[in-house]
Amino acid sequence: MTIETVIPQAIISADRFVLRPMRRSDAGLVAHYCADPRVANASRNIANPYPPGAAEAMVDRALGPDRVEDIWVMDGSAHGQSEVLGLITMTAMDRKQSEITYWVAPAFWKTGLATEAVKSIVAANPQGAEHLFAAVFQDHPGTARVLTNCGFDYLGDAEEYCLARKTVLPTWTYMMKLDT
Repeated sequence: MTIETVIPQAIISADRFVLRPMRRSDAGLVAHYCADPRVANASRNIANPYPPGAAEAMVDRALGPDRVEDIWVMDGSAHGQSEVLGLITMTAMDRKQSEITYWVAPAFWKTGLATEAVKSIVAANPQGAEHLFAAVFQDHPGTARVLTNCGFDYLGDAEEYCLARKTVLPTWTYMMKLDT
């Protein structure tokens, strides 16, 4: 038997779900949702087709003591919803800055879950960031609205590589200064 040492990650309550650390049982639903081209095409780092074992590898990274990002599952099971509604990730950068990324399963789009998740992460600020950053592909204005609805300010245009689409795409970049 192997005992894993895992750095604690905060559980964050929201109105309709809980943001909780990943667990091994999440791999199946994560793989199912990440295999959807609509999710992959809106993300920088989800391949399409989604490779076998990629979700398990993500869970391993999320549970690893040397992880570089914190991944929370939007878990609605306590409220009669799916155990995995989506994911939100916070990656620590230098100078007390963090970047957030997120996706919501397509069945739950346009329900406000992404806004609720981002607002919950901002309020909890589990990494003690002074500034939060996020970038979205310009062909996903709904994702950008989530950020502006949560108080992020538009910084400018940039470009990022999209693994699913295998090309560089224009992005909008956003920032929020937090009171710490």
